Amino acid sequence: MPCGARMRSGCMMGKVSINEKKIMMAATIILEVCAFNIQSCMIAEKAGAARVELCDNPVEGGTMPSYGTIKRVREKINIKLYPIVRPRSGNYFYDDDEFDIIKEDILVCKELGCDGISVGVQTLSGEIDRVRMQQIVEWAYPMGVTCNRAFDAVPDPFAALETLIDCGCERVLTSGQKSAAPDAGAILARLVQQAGDRLIIMPGAGVRSSNIGRLIAETGAREFHSSARKIVPNPLIYQTKEITDYGNVYIADEKELRAMLAYMQ
Repeated sequence: MPCGARMRSGCMMGKVSINEKKIMMAATIILEVCAFNIQSCMIAEKAGAARVELCDNPVEGGTMPSYGTIKRVREKINIKLYPIVRPRSGNYFYDDDEFDIIKEDILVCKELGCDGISVGVQTLSGEIDRVRMQQIVEWAYPMGVTCNRAFDAVPDPFAALETLIDCGCERVLTSGQKSAAPDAGAILARLVQQAGDRLIIMPGAGVRSSNIGRLIAETGAREFHSSARKIVPNPLIYQTKEITDYGNVYIADEKELRAMLAYMQ
């Protein structure tokens, strides 16, 4: 039986309203950290996060990390590890070769002892590809499957939610089809209510310590997703100023993670 099917049956804290306190005390709330390197994974565990979504390529929304990265991270952390399975950036409509790559990457994650994967597949018309998502859940078992933000590109998120439940997914990462989750409190609340205990709605994108208290209160969600990332200054003594296209190194900000986690105690 797929994992999803088994599951169905500012850095300083500001003022928290009485209503927020009541909601936060009602159930355990956990944080998943989107990590773009091994250092961020270790910071996430140290800060108290429950799970890591491991990605490469932060500039384009995250793509599949390397075999070596997954292997080393699995050796270094004890919290749950969900690599993103995304063979390229851009849309989530994949040709047959790309879908074969997805299969191989899922098997790699299973081989390396990951707890689950983050993945999404669409049809040409934008809906969740039911057949392929069901296949992915079967390939991934006994790992869990989170549908990533492919969900935010579908024409009808409420119909897509039912599709993902039927496919056996355990979780959806979503910004409520807005550029940032804090702008979609009402939609996220509707998704949480519709999903009930059949699937977990995990708000993500733009989630910070400055807004997570409000998001908890508005949405009723019990899992949240954030990279809490900051740019690490280049430590090289000599730097070639004419070459500027090698990008930045992003690291999870431990202080920011702890500030968010303070709302979840």
